[in-house]
Amino acid sequence: MEASLERAFTMMRGKNFPKNNMMSQKQILIIEDDPAIRQGIVDALQFEGYQTLEAKNGNAGLDLALQADCHLLLLDLILPGRDGLEILRQVRLSRPSLPVIILTARGAEADRVQGLKLGADDYVVKPFSVKELLARIESVLRRSPERPLEISRLAVPGGLADLARCEVRFEDGERLELSEKERELLHYLASNRGRAISRDEILSRVWRLNPAGLATRTIDMHVARLREKLRDDPSRPRLLLTVRGKGYMLALDVQVERQA
Repeated sequence: MEASLERAFTMMRGKNFPKNNMMSQKQILIIEDDPAIRQGIVDALQFEGYQTLEAKNGNAGLDLALQADCHLLLLDLILPGRDGLEILRQVRLSRPSLPVIILTARGAEADRVQGLKLGADDYVVKPFSVKELLARIESVLRRSPERPLEISRLAVPGGLADLARCEVRFEDGERLELSEKERELLHYLASNRGRAISRDEILSRVWRLNPAGLATRTIDMHVARLREKLRDDPSRPRLLLTVRGKGYMLALDVQVERQA
């Protein structure tokens, strides 16, 4: 690493700086096995007001990449455990909109090219400067799609599912409470209306579990309970549709309301 970069990281380490409030809303995951580089990146990002998560190997890194609430991933390619390209493949399957910047060694052109083909948004070649890294992070975050407004309510036959209040209300006066996980599942399906969502994706994004090798019926049971509470006939569902060989989908014609 360049001497200037090391000096900058050393100066930041151990000091408390006021954080920029706008940047502090963004959380960045760093997957890097070199402890000096990883700590230096963490220091630089925190100095700029970002929140950080970190992993020192590919296995822990993949778990965080699939489960953690982060806005961008900084990904080294050569890692113990799972390598960076395998992590990138899994991230693109489960979290297609998560921005990814590859950290790569100078001369590893083939890996950079493959990473970009797999869907990385950008790459930074080691050794790199703090200014270059921050500039690339800001650029990728600027051009990434903004997170949609949270869905607060959706129409159901004869009533309304109020996600903010975790309940379903019907015109005949009946009210049914939604569990937190039922609310999260319904919200995720509503955010992806008209798209068949696999059980693996639901496990990863709603339950925050690594679906690899995991056999469970919990998703099917939650869907069955939701259908009952939404008065969605399981023999001929109109809202929560089963897509054979895929998973589940909320019907495209369901009306949703997003919070202002």
